[in-house]
Amino acid sequence: MRRWNGWGDDSIELALNAEALAFLQQRIGQSRPFQDATLAEACRNIAPSRLQAHRLIDTAPETRLRCGLGQSLPDWLKLRYGRIDVVPDGVAYPESGEQVRELLDYARGCAAAVIAYGGGTSVAGQLTALAGGKPVLTISLARLTPFMELDREAQLARFGAGIAGPDLEAQLRAQGYTLGHFPQSFEYSTLGGWIATRSSGQQSLRYGRIEQLFAGGRIETPSGTLVIPTFPASAAGIDLREMVLGSEGRLGILTEASVRVTPLPESESFHAVFFPDWARAENAVRAIAQARLPLSLLRLSSATETLTTLTLAGHKTLVGLLQGYLAWRGCKDGKCLLLLGASGRRSGVAGALRQALVIARAGHGIHVGRALGEKWKQNRFRGVYLRNALWQNGYAVDTAETAVDWPRVGAMMQAIEQAATDALAAGGERLHTYTHLSHLYAQGASVYGTFVWRLSGDYDADLARWRALKAAVCAAIVANRGSISHQHGVGTDHAPYLAAEKGELGIGAMRALFRHFDPHGMMNPGKLLPPEI
Repeated sequence: MRRWNGWGDDSIELALNAEALAFLQQRIGQSRPFQDATLAEACRNIAPSRLQAHRLIDTAPETRLRCGLGQSLPDWLKLRYGRIDVVPDGVAYPESGEQVRELLDYARGCAAAVIAYGGGTSVAGQLTALAGGKPVLTISLARLTPFMELDREAQLARFGAGIAGPDLEAQLRAQGYTLGHFPQSFEYSTLGGWIATRSSGQQSLRYGRIEQLFAGGRIETPSGTLVIPTFPASAAGIDLREMVLGSEGRLGILTEASVRVTPLPESESFHAVFFPDWARAENAVRAIAQARLPLSLLRLSSATETLTTLTLAGHKTLVGLLQGYLAWRGCKDGKCLLLLGASGRRSGVAGALRQALVIARAGHGIHVGRALGEKWKQNRFRGVYLRNALWQNGYAVDTAETAVDWPRVGAMMQAIEQAATDALAAGGERLHTYTHLSHLYAQGASVYGTFVWRLSGDYDADLARWRALKAAVCAAIVANRGSISHQHGVGTDHAPYLAAEKGELGIGAMRALFRHFDPHGMMNPGKLLPPEI
C-alpha cells in the first residue's frame, strides 16, 4: 500500500548500513530519532469540509489527507509531526472528461479552488492548498488511465493523463514500444504530471524531455475545452503545447495526451568510468555531450557524491578492492564517477559507447565495465527510498536543481553547496552536501544538489532550517544565472524566484494567459507565479 507519510510502497524498507550511518555521524553529528505522528493523530487535526455534497466527491479526512500534500520536505514535516493545517475540502475521482467538466462547473458554482492530483510526487509545493483561502476541491486523475490508441505508422500513443509510469510502459512494451521517460519518481508519477511540470527522464539524452514527447492532448479549462491536435511540426503561430507544458494546473486539467513513442531498443548497456578529479571529469563529459553521440544516459557525480555512493553501497570488501584498483590507476580521494549508457540497435549501442569511452580515456578516465552501471539501472527507482531510511535515523534530506551553460557549471556547484552550508551553520548545524550533473547538453548541464542534515525533533525548528537552506540555495541559483528549476517545476517553493528568469513582462504574459482560460482564478491559485503586489 502507498505510504501515507513518506515515499513509496510501505512494504519496502531501505536500511542504512552501519558504514553509512557512521559516515553521516562523523560528517554532521549524532542524530536523535523520534516518534512520528500516527495517521489517526494526523486526521484528527483536519477541519470539516466546506464543500457542498456531490456524488463524485469524497470528504473523508483520510482521503483528503492522502491527496492533500506532495513529497516536498515541508509536506513531510507536516505529515510526520501531524501538523496538518490545510488540506483539500474534498477529493473527486472523475472517470471521463465530461465528469471533469461537471466538476469544474460545480467548483465555480460554490467558489472553490481546484487542484489537479496525479501521483502526488510533487517536491516543489504544487499540490499544497493555501491557508486562509476559499474551499478547495482536489480532482484526482486516478481513474483517467486508459490506453486509448496506438498509431504505429506515426509512432503516436494516446493515454488518459492519469496513467502512472509503470502502467504506461507496460502497455507500450506489450506492443513493442517505449516512451522512454524515466524520472526517479517513475513508479508513481503520471503522464499528466510530467507534462504539467516539464519533467525530464533519466534517459532524456536519447528519448527527449517531455516537451519533445508530448504531441497533443485535451485540456478541460474553466473557459471550455482546449483540443491540441498532433502534427510532426508546424509553423502556424504559437505552439499551443507550450502553453500547457509547465503550466502546473493553472490553465485547467489535462485529461488525455498523445505522446511520441519509440520501438523498444534491441540493446541497452550502462557503464561506469572514474576520473581522478572534477576538472578532468567535467572536460571529458562536456566533450562527450558536444560530440552528440547517440547515448541515452550521462550522469557525472562530484567527488563527495562519489564517496557517498560508494559508502552507501555496502559490499565493503568489493568496494575496497575497487578503491584499491582505482588508487593504483591514479584515482584517489578526489575521484568522480561517470555513468554512461546507450540504448537502441546493437551496432549503434556498441559504436556510441566505443566513441564515448575513447573521449573519456583521453581525459584520463578509467573504464571499470558494466557492473556499476547495471547496478544503477537495477536500483534507479529505489534510491529515493533513502529519504525514509534517513528520516528513521533522525536525518532530513532535500534537493535543489538547476540548469546552466557550461562556463558557469563549476561556479554554480560551489555556490549551491556553500550557500546551503552557510545557511545551516548560522544555526549551529553541519551539512553533508554533494552534487551531480544529471542531464547533459551541448550547451550546458543540469546541476543537482543534495543536502543532508540532522532533524531537531521540533516541527517549527526543522521547518525554519529548511526555509533558511532553501532561500539561500535559490538565491545562489539566481545570482549565478541558472534556471530556478530544470526538472521539478515551480510550485510555491520556487515562485518567488521566477521573475528573475522570466522578467516582469514575461510574468505579466503568463498572468494574462491564465486569466484567459481561468477568468475567476480558481485553478491551483498561488502556484507557479509570484503573488501579485
